[in-house]
Amino acid sequence: MSRRFDLIAFDWDGTLFDSAAAIALSIQDAVRDLGGTVPTLEQAKYVIGMSLNRALAHAAPDVPAERHAELGNRYRYHYLRRQEEVTLFDGVLPLLEELAGRGHLLAVATGKSRRGLDEVLASTLLKGRFHASRTADETAGKPSPLMLQELMAELDVAPGRLLMVGDTTHDLEMAVNAGCASVGVSYGAHDPAGFEAFRPLYVAQTVAQLQRWMADNA
Repeated sequence: MSRRFDLIAFDWDGTLFDSAAAIALSIQDAVRDLGGTVPTLEQAKYVIGMSLNRALAHAAPDVPAERHAELGNRYRYHYLRRQEEVTLFDGVLPLLEELAGRGHLLAVATGKSRRGLDEVLASTLLKGRFHASRTADETAGKPSPLMLQELMAELDVAPGRLLMVGDTTHDLEMAVNAGCASVGVSYGAHDPAGFEAFRPLYVAQTVAQLQRWMADNA
């Protein structure tokens, strides 16, 4: 079967990695440590996918800017305590193996830091499975299109041949801004009711559904 998309770019947290709850709880703990108004779980999940500094500033608007570095350190402390609790979603490895077997290029476009992404890739079975990746601290954070634009330039792929897969409106808006198609997943951080404005081709409720859709349409 001919390919509709040459490059498939995945968000990380909440799309491939079941980490949304750990991130949200760690944001709450960090804000609590600094005496700020603790965001609800929904509010904390909303910022997942943004660059860390922007996410924490949004989640803790009453924490002064001069304490943002401290807030970030507390977030990292709490997330590292929970890191062993998070794993790949069931079905991710077979999905990636099938896509690679059909000749798709695979990439990661994530709000994580470069250090954070490299650490998790080195500690999972995903090492070496991606042709390229971009993180929020080495380019612009979502929903800026720069991550996808840099991936397309590196891998020589046109916007119409790239598919972005993500669990947040930030991911889908980034795809729109880059002139690319997108697919949403409803099992991550954001309520999929907000996806419609960004015109995803499909919204998958499970990794298995995503894999079936990819087999028929990607």
